[in-house]
Amino acid sequence: MSESNQWVLDAAHSNASFTVRHMMITNVRGEFPKLEGKVTFDPAQPEATSIEATVEVSSLNTRDGGRDGHLKGADFFDAEKFPLITFKSKSVTPKSKEDLAVTGDLTLHGVTREVVLDVEGLSGPAADPFGNTRMGATATTKIKRDDFGIVWNGTLEAGGLLISNDVKITIDISLIKQK
Repeated sequence: MSESNQWVLDAAHSNASFTVRHMMITNVRGEFPKLEGKVTFDPAQPEATSIEATVEVSSLNTRDGGRDGHLKGADFFDAEKFPLITFKSKSVTPKSKEDLAVTGDLTLHGVTREVVLDVEGLSGPAADPFGNTRMGATATTKIKRDDFGIVWNGTLEAGGLLISNDVKITIDISLIKQK
């Protein structure tokens, strides 16, 4: 692919977030506002797409400082020891003109596992008011946190666990084409 198919993630217009069931009652969401990435993409050859992304664990925000501190600590993400979450694509399968299945390695908490990101709503390329060419999409997947060595939990008095093992991940990205 040519250099003109290089894109960078616009962190100001992108978001990496997770959702996990709390106390078997409700979903709790968190986000990582500090992320970066690069994508090689050609709409004529979507199967040749490559993606690399990095998320700063210390940027975690669940809108509750106490919870954020616990999640950044050794019981969960251990941000001091594992400061980054990374994703590197291995293959891309087009599902439609606007949807892709991206298989790649997710490294979280020092553990690397293969995951499939379901990429939907691929939009663009389109010009923005500032002379840039942009694309966007939403990617989702579900992981088991114990697959990545994140096993802390609590047992509820009425039975059940404090935190679900299943974690839904959503990544909304805005990409800027490199000139």
